[in-house]
Amino acid sequence: MLDTPKGNRLHIALFGRRNAGKSSLINALTNQELAVVSSIPGTTTDPVFKSMEILPLGPVVLIDTAGIDDTGELGALRVKKTLEVLRKTDLAILVLDPEHGVGDYELELKARLAEAKIPVVAVLNKIDVDGRTRLADLEQALGQKILPVSAKTRQGIEELKRELIKAAPSDFEAPYLVGDLVEPGDLAVLVVPIDTAAPKGRLILPQVQVLRDLLDHNAMGLVVKEKELTDALAKIPRPKIVITDSQVFSKVAAATPREVWMTSFSILMARYKGDLLELVRGAKAIKHLKPGDRVLIAEACTHHRQPEDIGKVQIPRWLRQQVGGELDFQWVSGGGFPEDLSPYRLIVHCGACMINRREMLYRIQAAKAAGVPIVNYGVFLAYVHGILDRALEPFPAAKMVWEEGSSR
Repeated sequence: MLDTPKGNRLHIALFGRRNAGKSSLINALTNQELAVVSSIPGTTTDPVFKSMEILPLGPVVLIDTAGIDDTGELGALRVKKTLEVLRKTDLAILVLDPEHGVGDYELELKARLAEAKIPVVAVLNKIDVDGRTRLADLEQALGQKILPVSAKTRQGIEELKRELIKAAPSDFEAPYLVGDLVEPGDLAVLVVPIDTAAPKGRLILPQVQVLRDLLDHNAMGLVVKEKELTDALAKIPRPKIVITDSQVFSKVAAATPREVWMTSFSILMARYKGDLLELVRGAKAIKHLKPGDRVLIAEACTHHRQPEDIGKVQIPRWLRQQVGGELDFQWVSGGGFPEDLSPYRLIVHCGACMINRREMLYRIQAAKAAGVPIVNYGVFLAYVHGILDRALEPFPAAKMVWEEGSSR
């Protein structure tokens, strides 16, 4: 709870050939021995994620990847894992070494990064060994500026940090979670159920983030359980907005005056981490499901399943009720997300609090490219409770998408 969540950190991935010095460069950037370093090519196998503070960049996740030139059957799998990192990369460091320079591997990777619209900082490592004699030729071959560095002697590391600051995308996360919906002095009521699924002794991440964003924008937050909401509303001035856990949507909607905005933490996360308009379009597709259709339920984190787990039990039950029959459910969790989405008729995704915005936007875009509707938990739950139109009132563009041709 004291650290910046991983999903809110700038994700910087290092790419390059085996033994180019990617792990050594991570150690130099952080001034710590975080990554295992060896002269043996292929030491790094699966991508390694390190949450760190790099001043003056701030909180980041550094991703160490396997060499893009790895060979053999296992090597091909490692390269595949490396390329999958592109889904969550906000900023890339392309590490060159004097021995290989710029070749097909580097040019193909640069093309992939350009296609994904990921900014790239290129470095020539090991200049303590080979110097800068080939720098101009390498820059011409790569088609961009290359910074000379030495992870061993730390030469050029401070210049690299400055270049990362300049290249870092300003929109790697949405600017506001709730701050643009309130004015200084406004009151927001946060409805937080405490049940068997709630982590003992703390609030869940989206609830903490919403409360912090309210404070950052000089607004006030009152936290209550759903049973105390009616009593709380009778004792306080009219709030600007009521934000609830989506599992108690119906109770909160009934207790909240109609003139007060009401939405959920998960809908706020849908806008903050992804594309709310596309997720609302996904909700409109639910009524077209038929018995036997295949549905993917995707959660970005792993957690201990509760008896009434929302992803494993509640959402499947509501969907069966919607279609009036059995559906073919499949589940993925953590970093896994299918490459082939074509078999699915619907994807129901969690709030994405544990992944970064680029990863969630990738998943939404992949679903859109496959022609598969995607909706997140909050939007879905508002839909099945018949109150999505009300939950979207703070977001006029999303409400317009919902109302276009909607019969609900």
